[in-house]
Amino acid sequence: MEIKEILGAMREPMSKVDTAWLHMERPTNLMMITGVLMLKQKLGIRRLKDTIRARWLSFRRFSQKVLELPGQSFWEVDPHFDIDSHVRRAALPEPAGKVELEEYVSLLASTPLDPSKPLWQFHLIENYDGGSAVVIRVHHCYADGIALVQVLLSLTDTDPEADPARPHPKEKLQSSGGTVFDRLLSPARQGVENAVHLVESVVAKASQWVRHPQSTAEHAAELARMSAREGSEIMRELVHSLTLPDDPPTLFKGPLGVAKRVAWCEPLPLHEVKAVGKALGCTVNDVLLASVSGALRSYLIDAGEDVQGLTIRATVPVNLRPLEHAKELGNHFGLVFLDLPIGESHPLTRLIRVRDAMAELKHSRQALVSYGLLSALGMGPGFLQQPALELLSRKATAVATNVPGPQAQLYLAGAAIGEMMFWVPQTGSIGMGISILSYHNKVHFGLITDARLVPVPGEIITRFGPELEKLLLIALMEDWTEPITPDGAAQTLRRYARSPSTGARPAKSKAAKQRAAKAAPAPRRPGGARRKRQG
Repeated sequence: MEIKEILGAMREPMSKVDTAWLHMERPTNLMMITGVLMLKQKLGIRRLKDTIRARWLSFRRFSQKVLELPGQSFWEVDPHFDIDSHVRRAALPEPAGKVELEEYVSLLASTPLDPSKPLWQFHLIENYDGGSAVVIRVHHCYADGIALVQVLLSLTDTDPEADPARPHPKEKLQSSGGTVFDRLLSPARQGVENAVHLVESVVAKASQWVRHPQSTAEHAAELARMSAREGSEIMRELVHSLTLPDDPPTLFKGPLGVAKRVAWCEPLPLHEVKAVGKALGCTVNDVLLASVSGALRSYLIDAGEDVQGLTIRATVPVNLRPLEHAKELGNHFGLVFLDLPIGESHPLTRLIRVRDAMAELKHSRQALVSYGLLSALGMGPGFLQQPALELLSRKATAVATNVPGPQAQLYLAGAAIGEMMFWVPQTGSIGMGISILSYHNKVHFGLITDARLVPVPGEIITRFGPELEKLLLIALMEDWTEPITPDGAAQTLRRYARSPSTGARPAKSKAAKQRAAKAAPAPRRPGGARRKRQG
């Protein structure tokens, strides 16, 4: 009896959604979140371990391993926990630069974590580019990207002289704001609960359907009654998600191998992205995803693929937790399917289509439905998990994440963090992950690919910057006093169309002509141009 009580105190049931991410692990797609911090100074292993002991291990979950029993998964304290198994020293072959670090991160992203221990590791590279680098690997069952980034940031300080062994306060990112804030959140929480309940019921009925196909008519009638009873809107979203056509075949889809490749590009100025978004009436996220679409398009064209009219989907995580709970471990997000207009040739029209697609998704229940589906699959029968996972993964080509990070200079155990990047895992048959992270007033693009499909992801990642520059040029040349519309975009396209035979310059807009006229008498004070840049 005493032993059972002790074991009970040491074990915690794993949530349904966390269990789903645990069971999604495949040799071809490991369920790891992989990150890298590039440090400007050298960092010693002892100082790093002290920081991890004081701050990372202050979260009890990281001293726990996974215990799987029939019908239930648990978190269990590892009685043999040894920090040396989780914080390791490594060295890169000389010269230890970006290429060598990308190769090392690719190797780690292709190597599974030890299931007999807590599923996380830190790898310190002591000879990277005159400083150091730290590679972090954490299984997705511990937390989603939002939570994990916040927890990782708890290892850092804004003061290089701060004591790394001092526990970091787990302050909330945002106060609840009292009862008003709670009342505003309650409908959202209720929406999540309703979606989870309905989708779990549907999956349960589907499992009965599979087990007893002779009762097809009976189960179909029951599903119809559930739809009418529980909420037709959520049910429609579920049906829509499950009946989406498969993504079209491209170089980015195909049989997966067990090797991953990662790459990242030089960071881009965040203020330029914000300027483009403000000028063109779009969010920062719209601008970045439109640039991603252009980069993928350019790569496919150079590879000889026909992209005319091509649209592919990316699954985009949507946070479902209040901001003040961002540091709580666990997975609290849903997924939405975003159309990437690869077949659209003009960058402005691509931006408009991405903006409109994102606006539509903001008003949908896709994220709630997908969260409910993950919950159902986490505790559902095994014979349904794999087919359901494959069904959903065939509908997308990539996973795309955009996490806003801190804009202040950060330090890890006294060493300044120059750049940072992370990659979330891909599920099922998806072979590409696109990561966007803003830090210290710069935007960092990262890419992880299946080595069979895209053996050199750097050939894609280097195209992100030029695609953003195209949008920046359009923003600087136009006087966007009103939000852009499809008609306005069409007019702009006509103005900027060049004749292949004459090479004629694009016609100036009326606003541009007026600015030029005003600026002509006083070339040293081009007020119109200056106002244009500020907008």
